[in-house]
Amino acid sequence: STELKNRKTQKAVSQMSQGLIRRLTVLSQYEEALVKINATAAERLTALKAKPQASIQRDMLSICNDPFTVAQQLTHIELERLSYIGPEEFVQAFVRKDPLDNDKSCFSDHKKASNLEAYVEWFNRLSYLVATEICMPVKKKHRARVIEFFIDVARECFNIGNFNSLMAIISGMNMSPVSRLKKTWSKVKTAKFDILEHQMDPSSNFYNYRTALRGATQRSITANSSREKIVIPFFSLLIKDIYFLNEGCANRLQNGHINFEKFWELAKQVSEFMTWKKVECPFEKDRKILQYLLTAPAFNEDALYLASYESEGPENNMEKDRWKSLRCV
Repeated sequence: STELKNRKTQKAVSQMSQGLIRRLTVLSQYEEALVKINATAAERLTALKAKPQASIQRDMLSICNDPFTVAQQLTHIELERLSYIGPEEFVQAFVRKDPLDNDKSCFSDHKKASNLEAYVEWFNRLSYLVATEICMPVKKKHRARVIEFFIDVARECFNIGNFNSLMAIISGMNMSPVSRLKKTWSKVKTAKFDILEHQMDPSSNFYNYRTALRGATQRSITANSSREKIVIPFFSLLIKDIYFLNEGCANRLQNGHINFEKFWELAKQVSEFMTWKKVECPFEKDRKILQYLLTAPAFNEDALYLASYESEGPENNMEKDRWKSLRCV
């Protein structure tokens, strides 16, 4: 009867509303937590700048010297942050106003893709944290040990399928303030690092990485355990792929028909991402390590250069001038 249908409809709407409210509440709590984490990180950085020697003993290796455990905790952070990115954020990130549409308010009403941005910021934070950890120690031997440790963490990330943390660590190691530490690098066994760099080599449109990602995706599909299901893509490249697919292909064909092939490909990429982000992290949480990774001081580029020059002095006039100007700030 009509009454029964109405009751069913009302029940369905009520359930949807409750689900939406729950989702929005969780999102709100997550965004509040991010604000607190960022505030704590900023406070710790300020404290470190005020008293550099007071915090110098506290580094990643003193918190945890097991690369596998650190890689697991990085995977926790990655999967948690991924889980909050909705498919609509991809649309909002790339939406363009139709040039034929005269409604000028078209873009301004869109919700900012804040969770997507927060995830990109996490990648940057991890890169700068790795660079900070390497540049901070006074002794060359300690710096070399930190580099080797992060190489091992990166390798464990690769084995887990956590390509985003892997790339962030490699990016941190390739920053100029780190790469210029030639005396330090001379003490490092770089064979493992060379292999990882080869895997993430950007040439041929990241061919090696894409091959590894396909392998991880295949493993995930046939997985027997939750560990094997983990696929965390190099996120900036995923965004770039989706962006170029969206921008590079017309929405309509020359005959005026909708370009279904484009939208099918977009849907496929976003759907794949949605599958990856639903995976629950199987590793045990270590609050101490997580707290450190999220809030430990991470220097900006100038502070990194300053720490780098203090670790290994300037080698040429350009570096000497830069060092002088940084010390005057």
